[in-house]
Amino acid sequence: MASRFLILCVSSLFFFFLTVSSAPTSGYYKGDKVFDVRNYGAHGDGKTDDAMAITKAWNDACQWSGGSSTVYIPLGTFYLSQITLSGPCKSYITFIITGTLSAPRDPNLIKQEEWIEFRYVDNLTVTGGGLLDGQGSYSWSLNDCDKNPKCRTLAINIGFAFVRYSRINGVRSINSKMGHFNLFSVEDFNITGVTITAPGDSPNTDGIKIGKSKDMHIYNVTIATGDDCIAILDGTTNLDISNVRCGPGHGISVGSLGRYKDEKNVEGLTVRNSVFNGTTDGLRIKTYAKSVSEISVSNFVYDNIQMVNVGNPIVIDQQYCPHGQCDSPGKYNSHVQIRNVKYNKIWGTSTSQAALNMQCSKTFPCQDVELSNINLMYNGRDGLATALCENVGGSVRGKIVPSGCRI
Repeated sequence: MASRFLILCVSSLFFFFLTVSSAPTSGYYKGDKVFDVRNYGAHGDGKTDDAMAITKAWNDACQWSGGSSTVYIPLGTFYLSQITLSGPCKSYITFIITGTLSAPRDPNLIKQEEWIEFRYVDNLTVTGGGLLDGQGSYSWSLNDCDKNPKCRTLAINIGFAFVRYSRINGVRSINSKMGHFNLFSVEDFNITGVTITAPGDSPNTDGIKIGKSKDMHIYNVTIATGDDCIAILDGTTNLDISNVRCGPGHGISVGSLGRYKDEKNVEGLTVRNSVFNGTTDGLRIKTYAKSVSEISVSNFVYDNIQMVNVGNPIVIDQQYCPHGQCDSPGKYNSHVQIRNVKYNKIWGTSTSQAALNMQCSKTFPCQDVELSNINLMYNGRDGLATALCENVGGSVRGKIVPSGCRI
C-alpha cells in the first residue's frame, strides 16, 4: 500500500511539473492574466483551423479590464486559414507564440493582404520565439511580378497597421508567399531578435516592408530572403536600423518612390553596424524615372557597413523603370529630390566592377551627398572597382575606393 501511495504522489508531482512547464514563463507575461488558446478550443494538430479559437482568446484578452493580458500559444502546430486581431484594447497586451503557426498551402484560402493581421492596437508585444510558416513554396510558381506589372498579389506572413508603442521580439518567419513583415502607419515600433528566412530565388519575399510609419527601431535581426531584406516606402520618417545580417536578398532599399501622386517624403534614416553577405544590392535608393510626385528623400546616414560579395554595394538609381514602362531610356527625369545623404565606413567586396553607382536626376540633382572612408574592392579577375556618378553634388572626406566620383 505504501509503495502504491508513493507512486501516486510521484506521478501527481510529475504531472504538476509538466503542467507548470507548459505555461508561459514569468519573464514573458510578468503576472498578466493569461488567455491560453487551448482553453478556447485550439487543437494545435496542424490540421484543424484554429483561427476562430485564437480570435476568441484575443478578443477576451483585448477587453480584459483587470490589467495587462497575454494570449498564449503553446508548443504545437496551429493551422490558421487567416486571422485579423483588432483593437483598441483596454490595456497592455502580449501575444506569445512558442509553437508554430502554419498557413494554408493554397493561396486562394487567404482573402486578405496579410495572413496574420494586427490592427488598431497600442502597447502590443509579439514574442515567444515561435515560428510563422507561410508555406510559400506551394505558391511561388504562381508569381510572375518580375514580368507582369498587374501580377497577382499573394499574402504577406504578418502585418501591423495603425499600431503604436509596440514591439516584436524573437519571432521567426519562414517561406512567406510574398513578404514576411508588413508595417503600415505604425508609430514607436521596435523589431528585435527576429529571424526571417526564405530561399534566395523565392520571388517578392521581402523581409520587412515599411510605409507611412515613424519612430521605428530595427535591431539585431537576421534576414535571408528572395527580395529586399528591408524595404522602406514613402512616408517613413525617423527609422533607425542597426546590427542587421542581410543575405541572400536585395539589400536595404528605399523605394521605389515617385510612382503615385499621394506619396509622402522619406526622412531620417540611419543604417549602421550591419553586414550584407551575397546580396544583389547593398544600400539602394531607387526612384521612378517617370515619376508623378515631387517628394524628397533626406537626412540619411549609412555608417560602418560591411559588404561581402555584394552585387552593387552603393546604388542611387533615379532611372528606375521596370516592366518597360519607359519607352526610351534616359527620356524621363525623376522629380524626387535626394539630399543630405552620408556614407561613412562602407567597406568590403563587390561582385560588380561598378561598386559605387549613383545615377541622380538631371532635373533634381542629388544634393549634399557625403562620401567618407569608403573601401570597396572588386573581386573579379579583370580590373579594379570603379565609381559611376552623375548629377551628384556634395563632398568627399578621407580615403575613397573606388575613386572617380566628382561631387
